[in-house]
Amino acid sequence: QVLLVESGGGLVQPGGSLRLSCTASGSIFSIGAMAWYRQAPGKQRELVARVTGSGSTIYADSVEGRFTISRDNAEGAVYLQMNSLKPEDTAVYYCNVDRLRLVDGSYEYNSWGQGTQVTVSS
Repeated sequence: QVLLVESGGGLVQPGGSLRLSCTASGSIFSIGAMAWYRQAPGKQRELVARVTGSGSTIYADSVEGRFTISRDNAEGAVYLQMNSLKPEDTAVYYCNVDRLRLVDGSYEYNSWGQGTQVTVSS
């Protein structure tokens, strides 16, 4: 089985920055698109940013120009650099892999990390 582990969340003041990391471990052969989602209390989970295996990216309008998603295929990791943070960015952030191939030839779909809390408050 595949395990996604996130880190980097915490408390930050408005205008500050955080960098989230997520690493995938297990008997992995290849990883498809990787993404960050977030969910605030009382709201639906929303896509924040996604990066394909070839490096193409897409961002939610609310974070465009402030957040940057990147990946390291050799490490099986995805990162989210968050700048100019706003109180409305407060949420639990989850990393996601849409599809990955294991070394035995099988596939796993929609893998999720445990989530990391980001709180933006003065």
